[in-house]
Amino acid sequence: MDRTASADEIPEGAAEAVSTLTLRVNGTARTLTVDNRTTLLDALRDHLDLTGSKKGCDHGQCGACTVLLDGRRVNSCLLLAVVCAGASVTTVEGLSDGDRLHPVQEAFVDRDALQCGYCTPGQICSAVALLDEAAAGQPSYVTPPEQRPDGPVRLTPDEIRERMSGNICRCGAYPNIVDAIEEAAR
Repeated sequence: MDRTASADEIPEGAAEAVSTLTLRVNGTARTLTVDNRTTLLDALRDHLDLTGSKKGCDHGQCGACTVLLDGRRVNSCLLLAVVCAGASVTTVEGLSDGDRLHPVQEAFVDRDALQCGYCTPGQICSAVALLDEAAAGQPSYVTPPEQRPDGPVRLTPDEIRERMSGNICRCGAYPNIVDAIEEAAR
C-alpha cells in the first residue's frame, strides 16, 4: 500500500505539502512535483516510471532499493525526494551505455549472480559503488591495516562480503554475487 499521496491528491490550500524539484536522473534533468513525504524510491518508481529499484522492506534493511546519489550508494526508501533536489541519481537503468551493459551487469549475467532477480538491481548498484570505493582506497571494517590508507583496497572475498552486507538476497545467490564482483574488479 502506497502511503504517499500524489500531488493532485493534496487538498486545496495545502500547497506547502508539495515541492517541485529537479534531479539529474541517469544523466537527464527531470523536474517533478511531489508530496514532501515522498521517498526517493517512490519518486523514481511512481513519478518517473523507473521500476528497477525495488521496495523490499521499506526500512533500509534489505538494499533492494539501492541507487547511487552523487556517486554514493544510498537506500532510496529512506531518503525523502525533496532532500535530493539538485542531486545526480543513477539507477540500475542508467548504468548501461545504450545496448552495452555495465561491466558489473555483465559479470552478474556471466556468473549467474541472481535467481529470482528481485534484489539484483540493488545488488548491482551497490557493487558499482563498492568498486569505486575500493579504487579510491576507502577501507572497510575488514580491510587489513597494512592496506590503509595508501592506494586501492584489494577486494578479497571477505572484503566484498563485508562491503555488500547491506544487501540481502533471499534466494542465497551470495557465492555467485561475490564471484561476479571479483570478475568485474579485474
